[in-house]
This record gives sequence, structure tokens and C-alpha cells, in this order.
Amino acid sequence: MKRFKFIIKNKISKLPGTPGVYALKDKKEILYIGKASNLKERVKNHFQQPTYRDNLFINKIQKIGFLKADSEIEALILEANLIKKYQSKFNISWKDDKNYFYIAFTGEDFPKVFLTHQPKNLSFINYVGPFVDGNALKQTLKLLRKIFPFRSCQKIPKKLCLWYELKRCPAPCLLKSSLGKQIPGELEKTKKESQKNVKNILKIFQGKKKQVLDNLKKEMKDSSRGQNFEKAAKIRDQIKYLERILSHKIIFENQKDFVNWELIQEKIQKVLNLPVGGQNKIFRIEAYDVSNFQGKEATGSMIVFIKGRSDKNLYRRFKIKLYEGKPNDVAMLKEVLSRRLKHKEWPCPDLILIDGGKAQLNVALNEFKNNKEMKVLALAKKKNELFIKGRKNPIFLRNLSPDISNLILRIRDEAHRFAIIYHRKLREKKLFS
Repeated sequence: MKRFKFIIKNKISKLPGTPGVYALKDKKEILYIGKASNLKERVKNHFQQPTYRDNLFINKIQKIGFLKADSEIEALILEANLIKKYQSKFNISWKDDKNYFYIAFTGEDFPKVFLTHQPKNLSFINYVGPFVDGNALKQTLKLLRKIFPFRSCQKIPKKLCLWYELKRCPAPCLLKSSLGKQIPGELEKTKKESQKNVKNILKIFQGKKKQVLDNLKKEMKDSSRGQNFEKAAKIRDQIKYLERILSHKIIFENQKDFVNWELIQEKIQKVLNLPVGGQNKIFRIEAYDVSNFQGKEATGSMIVFIKGRSDKNLYRRFKIKLYEGKPNDVAMLKEVLSRRLKHKEWPCPDLILIDGGKAQLNVALNEFKNNKEMKVLALAKKKNELFIKGRKNPIFLRNLSPDISNLILRIRDEAHRFAIIYHRKLREKKLFS
């Protein structure tokens, strides 16, 4: 494991302004370990704006150690491993605090991954932690689950759930169905895939990302040599996405990241090919998504961001009426937008983000055709292509600056989350009615 580089405490200005982990040390031992997206600013805050907890030890600090990280995900993992290694007094004394998390990995045929505050001493469960930042941990697991689907249910259900629909679970429940039992070798295949995915996630949280990537690259080459090109392509996509999220500088954004909204607004205006200035202001952003299962219990969501911050008081949800039982996302989106426009009392958005591709963009443009100045974007999930009003070809999100691409992803994911929550409620209501 990497070792801290130490400086004396009056040299804080020498700290890098990058993601990483820091250690606050007295004469003999490390008292506190933390992570930061900007090491210099975070350590400054300990001394300039101390919290109640900081005041318990801040006057004892003589040296500051630091370790740079490639990304905030790496900093999150480093922090947990270093707290465990050094048993830093003012981290461990708060270990039972509800702000601390552990990731648990069960040793079943189809392993389960879940978060817990108080790990139990069970031989069939592996734990990683303690993690201080619960939101960052949940976001990291959410991203990794896209690459390595895992089971999170308490008991394997008899019917397929939404995690299977979202391709976030290998679906051992499918094996209980009559169809699953008829497929030769499917049980063993699903078992191996489940165990391999969980093993890879565990290794990443143990700081062994290079080992995971090397193993995937070897597996991809072996599959290609064996002419199993479909499997090789799937692993290639896993490698690409994993490398992307593990090297990203801005993964966990919070409200303070959008304090300088003027700068963010100017960047968005440039993406939209608009003159930079007040007349093209972007203050209120609305995003829309629809959720359904084979057309049933279809729902739509409208979420609102004001100057880059979500305003949940302005969120609205729609129960799809006209297309119940007909899986047509484009038509469902049209209904949602049409119903939204009937609410003249709601402020008009400065920018609209639609979950979808060119078809969804055209639906939105048609619905808002009376407002020629309306700025509309559509984000297609598969390749994260951004379709823009007035632009012939889409833009890949990865080609935009990190602050803009992450803001767009954050808004899109929030619209999806809000839509799926309402969809689940409707499904549960129907199930128990």
C-alpha cells in the first residue's frame, strides 16, 4: 500500500489541489484520515473552519500527510483501506457512528452485495470498510453495478424484478422459471458470472483495480483467440467503462460544485451554439423520463434543477393514461410533455433534457413548437450521445468538459430514478390490491 508524504502544518499551500487522501498527525501518530476532491482546500477547512469534532484534535496536529489519487473513487477506496491499516484514533472512535458504512459480500452460489453500518462476525460474509462518505460509496456501487451486475435482494424471488430489466443483476431468479430450467448449463453459467462479478467488485474496493483490468484484458484476448467474439466484445466494453470511471476526476458532485453557475451556463451555451450572454440565460432545467414494464404501470417524471441544484419541491410525476399496456416510450413521452404544457402556472424551463435519442428529441420539439426559443437536448443511453436542437449529428458526452458531462448525467439519472420509484409504487399497489 502507498505511504503518506508528510509536510509541516504551516505549509498547507504546498498540498496539491487534486483528489486524494490526507492524514493529520501529532508528534507520534496519525489521529485522523480523510479523503478530498481537492486536498489543499479540504485540509485548509479543518484549520480555518473547524467542526466540533475537529476541535477535539486540531490543536495537536503538527504534520499533514497526503497521497494523490487518480480519481475520487480511488480516494474513497484509499481512505477506507488506510483507516483500517493505521487505526487512526479519531476515525476509529467514531466507527459506530451511523455515518460509517461497510460493503458486505456474501459467499453464496449467487452472492449478494449490500451496505451495512455494523458488520457481524460471520464466516460466509466478506466486509470492506469503514467508508465515511455514504453517498459517494452508493454512487460508486451504482456505477460498478453497470459493469459487474450483482444480486441485492434479501431472498431470490420467484419472478423477475426491475434490476433484471435494467441489466444490473445476473437474475438467478430466472433459473427458477420453467424457461430457465429448460436451458442446458444456464445454472452453472449464471453462478460463475455472479461469483466473478462480485469477486471483481471486492478486488476493486481492496485497491486491486490493476489486477481486475489485467484479468479482463487477458480474458478478452482468450475469447478472441477462441473466436468467441460476442464475449470478447462484451469484455471490451466492460474494460472501457471501468477505465473511464476509475480515472474520472469528478464522480461525486454536490451542491458546492455548481456555485460558479455563470461559468457552467457559458459552457452550456457554447454546447448549444448560442451566443454567450444574459439573453440566453439557463436558469431552470427540466428533465423527463418514462418508466414501464412491457407497457404496464407506465409512469413519467419531470424533475427540475435550478442553477445546477435539484429542487425536489418542483418535481412532478405522471401516470400514463393513453398507452397503458402498449410499450411505446416515444408515445408515452409525448403524453407527459403534452400534460406538462397544460400547466401554465408552472414556470417555463430555459432548457429541457429528454432521456432518449432523435425520436424523443423530435417529439419534444414538436410539443414545444410554439416556443421557438426553447432549448432541447436528448441523451441516448447506449453510447451517451447528446442530440441537440438544430444540430445534424449528436455529440458524445465524453467529448464535453467533465463538469458539463457530469451535470447532464446527474440530471438524466435523477429523472430516471424519480420515474422508476413511482413505477415501482404502482406495481406494488397493483400486486397487493
